[in-house]
Amino acid sequence: MAGIVDTITNIVGPGGVLTGDDVSARPTGWLRPSPTCAKAIVRPATTDDVSKVIRACYEAGQSIVPVGGNTGLVDGARSNESDILLSLERMKAIEATDTVGCTMTVQAGVPLQLVHEAAEAEGLMFPLDLGARGSCTIGGNISTNAGGNAVIRYGMMREQVLGLEAVLADGTVLSSMNRMMKNNAGYDLKQLFIGTEGTLGIVTRAVLRLRPALRSQNTAFVAVDEFSKISTLLNELGASLGGSLTAFEVMWADFFETVVDDSGRHQPPVSAGYPYYVLIEACGGSQDVDAERFQTALVEALEQSLIVDAAFAQNMQQRSAMWAIRDDIDGLVEKLGPTIAFDVSLPIGNADDYAASVNRGLAARWPDTFRGTTFGHLGDSNLHFLLTVGSDDYEQQQQAMEIVYRELRPYGGSISAEHGIGLEKQPFLHHSRNDIEIALMRNLKRALDPNGILNPGKIFS
Repeated sequence: MAGIVDTITNIVGPGGVLTGDDVSARPTGWLRPSPTCAKAIVRPATTDDVSKVIRACYEAGQSIVPVGGNTGLVDGARSNESDILLSLERMKAIEATDTVGCTMTVQAGVPLQLVHEAAEAEGLMFPLDLGARGSCTIGGNISTNAGGNAVIRYGMMREQVLGLEAVLADGTVLSSMNRMMKNNAGYDLKQLFIGTEGTLGIVTRAVLRLRPALRSQNTAFVAVDEFSKISTLLNELGASLGGSLTAFEVMWADFFETVVDDSGRHQPPVSAGYPYYVLIEACGGSQDVDAERFQTALVEALEQSLIVDAAFAQNMQQRSAMWAIRDDIDGLVEKLGPTIAFDVSLPIGNADDYAASVNRGLAARWPDTFRGTTFGHLGDSNLHFLLTVGSDDYEQQQQAMEIVYRELRPYGGSISAEHGIGLEKQPFLHHSRNDIEIALMRNLKRALDPNGILNPGKIFS
């Protein structure tokens, strides 16, 4: 009897299967890359191929791990030598753009940046944006419900998906390629596959919601001397800018000092020495009108002492330099050494107290080696830590995770704002979900994947 790899090769052809050194040559993950380990990497070219591959695996009891652009941070695409790794990298077509209905139909393997470029060519925009835009894929964005830099205005990936096509665990193709903003005809089945990390089905195609291209973009980098002023500043800007506020990125002093002062990689837009910095961006429909309103809003914030220093981007070069500070994760990793990345959410007003309690706990456990940085999309309650305890030892990193996640419980926070659960956060899910919620998740998993072949071990064991 032919083995499963031979069976799959007969479906997708020899060019659609990688084995041996072609597998191990690919790194897995981004922050802590290591050689990929899998029985084979399968690269189907059509939804029909995906269906046949999954059906063959279902009948053979073969586990399948879907992989997108390998930019995840929670080991959501981690595989072992007994797994088949399923990559949709050959399914990267932009099938259609509807400039009237503002939709784009794409295959799941298309990189996010290509969607941006195709939308811009039609005078439209796709609002999801994140640092990994050049590598991450739409299928990965959907399966993790990606967030990024403009959630405060446009929402998560969930809000950008009108319809999708997915292959279920037995190979059945579910086509729910809705193109309307409103459709209340029964259950919204696409939600089963958004943010569920490929554990309930494999997304193969999607209908994305586009928006009209923006005609103005105004950016500022400001300093704030008290945390309590940040939420007031956010609310004031939200009111005075009339819904055009697009980004509100907060950086604690430890982040600014590490990325700007210590690294020497950036020119500081404002003076160092303040406890908090905020990158603010508003986008609208008239550059002259919006620029005046933006500057007026920030001058009023200065007059109210909500901010103590401010720099306005006068051109795209200055805007890019401001965003380069916020996005310079490589610079953080370079300065910190063996790092651990955290992605949590909690009520905005509690963020500073929570960050302080986390830092105290980590400093008490590793008084000589702990270094941490705090930043995030605070406008949508998302906080990031990138830190080191001086070692990449697994047990020590697990201890650090326990300190960070247990401190969320008093605030009713989430251990994952936008990165997902994967393997890394699986042991800590109970900090954010109660027993009844987890039981219902398991019931959904059993109903849609009774043999447990889709991304096994992710989210929960």
